[in-house]
Amino acid sequence: MQSTADHLDLTPPRNGRWLGPLGLALVAHGLLVIALTMGVQWNHDAEPMAVEAELWSRNPQQAAPREVAPPPPPPQVQQAPTPPPKPVPAPTPAPPPPGPTQAEIATAQAKKKAEAEKRERAEEAKKLAAQKAAAEKVAAEKKAAAEKAAAEKERQQKLADQKREQQRKEAAEEKRMAQLHEDQIKRMMGQAGATGGPQSTGSAQQSSGPTPGYAGRVAARIRPNVVFTDIAPGNPRAEVEVRTQPDGTIISRKLVKSSGNASWDEAVLRAIDRTASLPKDTNGTIPQPLTISLRPLD
Repeated sequence: MQSTADHLDLTPPRNGRWLGPLGLALVAHGLLVIALTMGVQWNHDAEPMAVEAELWSRNPQQAAPREVAPPPPPPQVQQAPTPPPKPVPAPTPAPPPPGPTQAEIATAQAKKKAEAEKRERAEEAKKLAAQKAAAEKVAAEKKAAAEKAAAEKERQQKLADQKREQQRKEAAEEKRMAQLHEDQIKRMMGQAGATGGPQSTGSAQQSSGPTPGYAGRVAARIRPNVVFTDIAPGNPRAEVEVRTQPDGTIISRKLVKSSGNASWDEAVLRAIDRTASLPKDTNGTIPQPLTISLRPLD
């Protein structure tokens, strides 16, 4: 039954359901018009009567339409009452958790203390590391500054040494030029009574040097001790000043004119050191000092 009532509520109204009520309304209005017509006709036939009327409205007004009763609603099917829900028992409150014991409290305090000490140690280690890094940075800066100062000092020392060496070379060159100038003057002064040949370059009036063959004898004494395996282009000549004792023992040697080849200069000096002594001249003496000239290809 409930299903049928629901079906009627949800089914759209059928076509023509208002034709009956509409026909009844038209018939009622037709009867009303006939009754009014007959009343007016009856009133027209009767004698005129004086009628007093009280006007409530200045202008005529039209009456509202008659209320039409709506169709009766479809019968509703009463549903069975829904039983009330059963009461749900209230949940039993859980018992409060037990509080911490004295041992747990002491353990938590000890743990907090240990963590605080650990943080303090970490902060102290961090401070020490920062101080160490700052000290290392300062030491590195000082070291870099010291190295820079040492490099600058070395550079200045090198420049000073180069300047002194240049001054020494200039002084030696000036001394050599002065000696050459002096020798030139002596040679010019001694030419008046000189006995040398046209090609003589000495400044004395008479020659007092070694005999013509003495230089060959000295070279023959030194030549076997020369050890030189390099190639010396141009056959350069090295001049060495040698001083000896009266018996011919060599006591000193000095390179007075380089050949331009350092290997040949060293070979000549080593050969003189190996020779140890020089032969005497025909007069039984050795010129002091004695200048020896040697070439690789002589």
